Amino acid sequence: MKVFVTKKIPEIGINYLKERGFEVNVREEEGIIPDNQLIEALKKYDGIISMLSDNLSKEVLKHAEKTRVISNYAVGYNNIDVEYAREKGIIVTNTPDVLTYATAELAFGLMLSASRRIVEGDRFTREGKFKGWEPLLFLGKTLDNATVGIVGMGRIGQKFAEMLSGFNVKIIYYSKTKKDLPYKFVDFETLLKESDLISLHLPLTKESKHMFTENEFEKMKDGVVFINTARGAIVKESDLIKALKKGKIAFAGLDVYEFEPEISDELKKMQNVVILPHIGSATEKARNDMSMLVAKNIEAVLRGGKAITPVNQV
Repeated sequence: MKVFVTKKIPEIGINYLKERGFEVNVREEEGIIPDNQLIEALKKYDGIISMLSDNLSKEVLKHAEKTRVISNYAVGYNNIDVEYAREKGIIVTNTPDVLTYATAELAFGLMLSASRRIVEGDRFTREGKFKGWEPLLFLGKTLDNATVGIVGMGRIGQKFAEMLSGFNVKIIYYSKTKKDLPYKFVDFETLLKESDLISLHLPLTKESKHMFTENEFEKMKDGVVFINTARGAIVKESDLIKALKKGKIAFAGLDVYEFEPEISDELKKMQNVVILPHIGSATEKARNDMSMLVAKNIEAVLRGGKAITPVNQV
């Protein structure tokens, strides 16, 4: 059976499939795979290992002839028309759990980097501008006695909350449903009004797209710290820029963008924003574990068994 991988991933998963008799072809080119190449792959391969940037829309999937499983190398799967894939008899899988710690860890790092102006201070020092200690130099925000609002309390949101346990913070959260957790569940409006720091940990859906616009930013406290390691389109980027300029948001830490990989030039120029190239799961352990999970999902389905982490049912 033949498997196509749309971008290079850690070899551990590729080797796992090859050792079990699968023919695996990995696309060597860098960048996002064009739709025409995806269409050709869907016609020829039994399984596809896809990336979160791959466009597996209905228009692309309607050409599928041979593919029985699409194993998405990500926890999110908003790049795939999952329901149409089901209609076509294609199982779609993702990689939950294995990247939970790494993504929460990066959100935590962004929170500290943005609020304590670490990247800004590093740049200032490297440029030779540091002339000695000053009482007002790079004043930032503290976590001490702060209210941290978590939007989305799934695996990553919960792990992020756990990481905050050693700090003197009050944690509140908004999620679709109330969880049995030692944190205060609040409605969305309350979270906006009460939080000193807001961190996003929810998937991109029709409901969550542009969940944060000028209207929501205006309801926040002045000088909030805003972190997004979830999905870029949850936030209307042009409105985020306005909020940063006005000081409604004092500092932001971003790993994802509305029109990724494109990022607003204005955002790039802002000193009060830490921007990263979508590396939430970029640890050796997480990426190796993701590679093994996509491979095992492929194997399970193509051998006639049940997917390990399915996101649709055929």
